[in-house]
Amino acid sequence: MIRASGVRIEQCPFDEIIRIFGFLSKGIEPDTYQDLDLENIKLLNQKCVDYAWKTFGFKGFNTCLLKKSRFGINMSGEQCICTSEKVMQFLQKMGAESGIADLTDPALAEFLSTSDGLKHVRDQFYYPKCGTLPDADSSLCDPESDSIYLCGNSLGLMPKATERIMKEQLDKWAKMGVFGHTRGDIPWAHCDEHALEGVAHLVGAKPEEVALCNGLTVNIHVLLTAFYKPTDSRHKIVLESKAFPSDHYAIESQIRLHGRNVEESMVCLTPREGEVCLRTEDILSYIEEHGEEIAVIFLPGIQYYTGQLFDIHTITTAGKKKSDHRERMLGWWSHRMESRFNMDNVLDLDDGAAGYRISNPPIHLVVPVMGILEVFKTVTLEDLRSRSCYLTGYLEYLIKHFFGESSQHRSTKIFCSIITPPEFHERGCQLSLRFSVSIDIIYKELVRRGVAHLTIHDFEVDKRYPDVIRVTPVHLYNNYVDCRRFVTALEESCKVAEASL
Repeated sequence: MIRASGVRIEQCPFDEIIRIFGFLSKGIEPDTYQDLDLENIKLLNQKCVDYAWKTFGFKGFNTCLLKKSRFGINMSGEQCICTSEKVMQFLQKMGAESGIADLTDPALAEFLSTSDGLKHVRDQFYYPKCGTLPDADSSLCDPESDSIYLCGNSLGLMPKATERIMKEQLDKWAKMGVFGHTRGDIPWAHCDEHALEGVAHLVGAKPEEVALCNGLTVNIHVLLTAFYKPTDSRHKIVLESKAFPSDHYAIESQIRLHGRNVEESMVCLTPREGEVCLRTEDILSYIEEHGEEIAVIFLPGIQYYTGQLFDIHTITTAGKKKSDHRERMLGWWSHRMESRFNMDNVLDLDDGAAGYRISNPPIHLVVPVMGILEVFKTVTLEDLRSRSCYLTGYLEYLIKHFFGESSQHRSTKIFCSIITPPEFHERGCQLSLRFSVSIDIIYKELVRRGVAHLTIHDFEVDKRYPDVIRVTPVHLYNNYVDCRRFVTALEESCKVAEASL
């Protein structure tokens, strides 16, 4: 039995882990380890997670982690509820504990990052150095220091597990050739199915409700062929204004392919005058008023430009209609696996989302998904969401402090506002910053200082003309130091921009 913090969890026998797992899976916290320190708690939690993963996958395991965290972060498996007030209380608490009164002091960011119970997750990723970024200026940033990588909304960092799994599959190809389709730990013929449990867990679905296939725009077209059946009375597709081009172009072309008029059938909902985000009540109002004319409601989880998190459950509940969508674009991989290789050309349609697959996903495209799932095995979504709220809340506090229009701490005349919703339940980890001047010079100066915003053929992915820059502290690998360093780089960049005005 584990009774005191002097006992190391690494020495815990396997049957004890099973016993504790039995408690945790029922949401009960055994009192036999109530005196454990935080490090032992993390080790115990991880052993139970490992046991659950190996034994059950994600099925039937809703972990109830020990309720011990110096950050006051919810570790009980309940839904994270965070506010700006709680972020300030957290910062003040940690400031008092560290003896750092100034909450904007870079030393506090160092203390927060060092004290973070999830700081080890960053080690599971390759983190780019300033010297490896093509546009960083070595006179402005140390080539050996970590870059300021706050653009996970464009491309996340590579998990080290991805490299390992990819090498294993390439080695199998080299040694087995065609037998790789059916042999080994990950047979390529159904490699996507090995990731379904993990993906379903991440999106809150059942495994039969998710499928890995194709690319984004291809999947949009595949789904619209099944769900968009326009009639004279019901032909409208509802989406948000300033939708991502993948969505906009696909929907526009589908409407034209069905012989409809885009101006009549494509409804782009716009925010109220003077606002930048759509209100849920306005979306619901349109559905209520025009429901009999709507064929498809096509909204993202996160609005890429503003960072707004849509209330998908409420919107879906309002727009859901009973219908049978059996007709769709089909392919060999729409066929049930058990009879797929009968080769009789008689379709045995797979159930659920699997029936929307068209072809065998290439193993080298599935591997990155498997790699990130390896990371998610080591931490709970509840902890990640809590960490995300505190990270983004800290960055929000710094932005308002140094760059708010009415702030007394601005070092230049340039200011910015955050157009992302202030309520935590209405956003993810992205903040969209709207500046009072054109961002051309600011953006270029940020990149020179090691801020990684990807540039493709001179088109800056995270620069949204004329005045918005998106900043995203990702809870898996970013930390408080990254946020503080970004603010320093932004302040320096604004000074350069102001000098050119």
